[in-house]
Amino acid sequence: MAAHLSYGRVNLNVLREAVRRELREFLDKCAGSKAIVWDEYLTGPFGLIAQYSLLKEHEVEKMFTLKGNRLPAADVKNIIFFVRPRLELMDIIAENVLSEDRRGPTRDFHILFVPRRSLLCEQRLKDLGVLGSFIHREEYSLDLIPFDGDLLSMESEGAFKQVANMMIRMKREFTGSQNSIFPVFDNLLLLDRNVDLLTPLATQLTYEGLIDEIYGIQNSYVKLPPEKFAPKKQGDGGKDLPTEAKKLQLNSAEELYAEIRDKNFNAVGSVLSKKAKIISAAFEERHNAKTVGEIKQFVSQLPHMQAARGSLANHTSIAELIKDVTTSEDFFDKLTVEQEFMSGIDTDKVNNYIEDCIAQKHSLIKVLRLVCLQSVCNSGLKQKVLDYYKREILQNPTDISYVYSGYAPLSVRLAQLLSRPGWRSIEEVLRILPGPHFEERQPLPTGLQKKRQPGENRVTLIFFLGGVTFAEIAALRFLSQLEDGGTEYVIATTKLMNGTSWIEALMEKPF
Repeated sequence: MAAHLSYGRVNLNVLREAVRRELREFLDKCAGSKAIVWDEYLTGPFGLIAQYSLLKEHEVEKMFTLKGNRLPAADVKNIIFFVRPRLELMDIIAENVLSEDRRGPTRDFHILFVPRRSLLCEQRLKDLGVLGSFIHREEYSLDLIPFDGDLLSMESEGAFKQVANMMIRMKREFTGSQNSIFPVFDNLLLLDRNVDLLTPLATQLTYEGLIDEIYGIQNSYVKLPPEKFAPKKQGDGGKDLPTEAKKLQLNSAEELYAEIRDKNFNAVGSVLSKKAKIISAAFEERHNAKTVGEIKQFVSQLPHMQAARGSLANHTSIAELIKDVTTSEDFFDKLTVEQEFMSGIDTDKVNNYIEDCIAQKHSLIKVLRLVCLQSVCNSGLKQKVLDYYKREILQNPTDISYVYSGYAPLSVRLAQLLSRPGWRSIEEVLRILPGPHFEERQPLPTGLQKKRQPGENRVTLIFFLGGVTFAEIAALRFLSQLEDGGTEYVIATTKLMNGTSWIEALMEKPF
């Protein structure tokens, strides 16, 4: 039982147990050893419902992430796909199933759609020739996931009106029936996010809110820089610091976190200081324990005290990490701008701070968030202000379109798509372009084949027949410098040119 789900007026642990029971029942239908193939997006939400120990109790021996090509080898009788109803995922599943059929021993395949079955997805599987391979095709109604004693989430980014429609449908279906379920809630208020677009754009200033703003809380877990959590040893000079992120679960099961999470961050330091004194005094009590009874009582309290000390150490480290950010000049400037916007100050003008963020190449999301906040506070931006921001952002490259302030050179886009995902993805487009297109591979003797090192980029020579502009060269250089681009470009051409020199050449020799 998850105690942190049952402390409020409504016992949300009942909901968790219901979906756990549904999961166990489905697993037991697939008799024998099992491997689960996860839609990666679902692993976090499922972790709040069932840990690996529960799956293991029901003969789950292996777990894999859903990827293309063949599944990893697994000596199991059943392969179960846990997936959202997405057409693109059906293509990957079909690839997995067909590769398993060719591999050898027959396995039983099953698919569990979360949270709903989809006729479109099943039709796609049928079109791909694998629908009949699945013995069980069912849905798992993981609609509302309990995160804490007073918090539920569907973890569905595209739900919007889905909830209201679901409620209306349920009300219609139950009309006239004898409902013997005792109501848990007195009122239901459905709030559409469109009612208040301003609040999520402003920087949160509670302890939990700032953890989410800076590091991101995903399914009740946060990953933090490890160096703040390394045990301090005298004389080691900072050697052998951990490199793996520190992962912590954040919910009301932790007494200290429940106390400080909703406080404004400015109030957290005093609470931590007070807790430190209380815990220190509690440990000092061991010196006052004289009798066997007193010693026994102290020992019985020791596990709780040690857990409290560990919790205090973690949150002191988190508070220090947050303070490093909140005391920075940039954070103060950003907060000042937000508060000015929300007070209606200069919302109709180009903002100097936003302008500086664009020029200094701050993250595009940060810039867009501020622009959106200004727009909401001003009931829309003036056209000249919007046009200025658009122009400045496009000149700060995030895509090859910056070289023409919005237009991406077709020539360079073709090169980009050839690198990833390949021209097969744009066959229809290629047929529209003038002239034929072809791909030819040059076989190399075994001794000349280069073994690529991990992370090593491919090198592509692009030869422009008829000339190339310096803007196209700049766009290709931009692609070469992308960290995840995977390709570096060398450019060759019959002529370096621009529009004027090209037209002049055509006038001299039109054919």
